[in-house]
Amino acid sequence: MLAAPLRQRILEALAEPGSASTMAKTFGLPRQKVAYHVRQLEEHGFVELVREEKRRGCTERIVRRTARFLVASPKVLAPGMDPGKLKDKFSSSYLIALASRMAHEVGEAQALAEKAGKPLPTLSTDVEIRFRNAREREAFAEELLDTVARLAAKYNDDTHADGRTYRVVVGAHPIRPTKPTKRKA
Repeated sequence: MLAAPLRQRILEALAEPGSASTMAKTFGLPRQKVAYHVRQLEEHGFVELVREEKRRGCTERIVRRTARFLVASPKVLAPGMDPGKLKDKFSSSYLIALASRMAHEVGEAQALAEKAGKPLPTLSTDVEIRFRNAREREAFAEELLDTVARLAAKYNDDTHADGRTYRVVVGAHPIRPTKPTKRKA
């Protein structure tokens, strides 16, 4: 249902209420085409009616998306990619599968928390690091994994009945440089 790029664009645009007519103008597409996809999204509960307005003898339907966050299923983001079945833990495929699973699990947990009217406690960080060479990158990875394993062993308690299980995902990937690097002469 959400795999169609136009429907994704419509949902993105409907973070604020809008109509098929206004989106059609923005996208440079026929109103009928956009209206069809809006109706499909509404029938499946992704969009809801906010109000109707009379315009030039017609009724314009103003709608908005029903969820603040939309998380695609891992099957859409990484079809057939189960992190448990991938052998190369250092491959980009493994990282994508982990990220996909995390997006799915956090999306489900967020929906349950919102339904219960409670916040969802999470922990995240985002750090950029520049390595001088591959040897230092490998040493960092080894030390990071050892530290995470040590912390997990220290704080894990499978016996506490009121405990809550968390999944910790650590990943690293190269990024495009944000500013030119200066080379030593």
